[in-house]
Amino acid sequence: MNLPDSVSQADVHASSDVVIVDANHYSSWFDSREVWRYRELVWIFAERDIKVRYRQTAVGIAWTVLQPLTQMIAFNGLFQMLNSKPVAGDVPYQVTSFCGLILYQLFSGILSTATASLVDNRQIVTKVYFPRVVLPLSACLRPLLDFGIGLVVLVLLMLWYQVPPTAAVLLSPIFVIFTVLSGLAFGLWLSALNAHYRDFGYVVPFMLQLGMVVCPVLYESSKVPAPWNWVYHLNPMAAALDGFRWTVLGAGIPQWDGFFISFVSLIVLLVSGGWYFRRVERFLADNI
Repeated sequence: MNLPDSVSQADVHASSDVVIVDANHYSSWFDSREVWRYRELVWIFAERDIKVRYRQTAVGIAWTVLQPLTQMIAFNGLFQMLNSKPVAGDVPYQVTSFCGLILYQLFSGILSTATASLVDNRQIVTKVYFPRVVLPLSACLRPLLDFGIGLVVLVLLMLWYQVPPTAAVLLSPIFVIFTVLSGLAFGLWLSALNAHYRDFGYVVPFMLQLGMVVCPVLYESSKVPAPWNWVYHLNPMAAALDGFRWTVLGAGIPQWDGFFISFVSLIVLLVSGGWYFRRVERFLADNI
């Protein structure tokens, strides 16, 4: 980058208000200090998404719980007709299915919002500099609000069906964080890919619908044949869903070897997604 003759290189580096953006010199990972400086943008983008989502809606925030409630009723009726219960234990299926649905809704909300975050904000991305990872990070907050509302309904269902929480409920935030990181890991990959290939914007809704079957949302991972367990747990959401149901309802003890596989898979997805996002970020303003 060429500087005016009146401005020396030392003057530039001495000023904390000057940011030099050079696509030829980049780190393969995020600058945590820079992301922290722009942390307020995460809240600003998230607040805007929340306002846009619920603006001019008659039912408002109730839309958050209508979807998992209707799905719970539909699947409960289906399994009753089939005279089958895909989850072991004495907990009513209405409660166990709703517990899985709200956690999967958190994952799908983060993934779908993060995937579209760069394209939806391309006018800002092409004009103003800020760490682009702020956009996928902000995608985590609005689904977390929806999840909190779903938890209130889950508590009401547990009271209605007289299902007491277990002592392991204190561990449930671990699996919520696991879910958030899973959505972010996939979101980093897909947001960067979607910035170059718009096809991914159409593929993601199909993937999330398929995920209702692939992930143990409506059943337990124990139903999967043993020889396929290690392959099944390459999906981080397998451990997250089983673990969350176990901590809240005591329904089904997680397979800890499967949890370890899911944990390693999550780390690989998160690191590789961050690396690919940084690689695409260099040329994002020119190609989006």
